[in-house]
Formats: sequence, structure tokens, C-alpha cells
Amino acid sequence: MISKYAVVFEKSRTGYGAYVPDLPGCVAAAATLEKAEKLIRETIQLHLDGMREDGDEIPTPTTVAEMIEITAA
Repeated sequence: MISKYAVVFEKSRTGYGAYVPDLPGCVAAAATLEKAEKLIRETIQLHLDGMREDGDEIPTPTTVAEMIEITAA
């Protein structure tokens, strides 16, 4: 079964952080956006594997993200 989880990427002074709103505690950080994306993919899989091993219910993805374009004054 394939699930799609929303991931938020945030720029910091030292690189990028990433987190998954539907999976509390599922976070990654790296020097580049590309590395952060790779790490969060791996982290999601490890997080879900750990939940399964612990007998926890896997949350259904519910977060929706959208880029909203506005004109700045």
C-alpha cells in the first residue's frame, strides 16, 4: 500500500529541516534541501516500521499542503 505524507521543509541558518505533521516526532535535518529530502524519506520509513513493530496504528495521512500565491503590496 502506498501512502503520501505531507512534508514541510524549512530553511535554517545551517541548512534545512523537515518534518511530517501527520507523524509526530518524524523529523530530519541536513545541509542541503536534497539531502533533507533523502533523509526524511528514510526517516518516514523507519518511523512507520517502528510503529508497526510496536503494534501502533499507522495514522492515515490527513495534512494537505498548498502553495498560495499572493501579490505583496
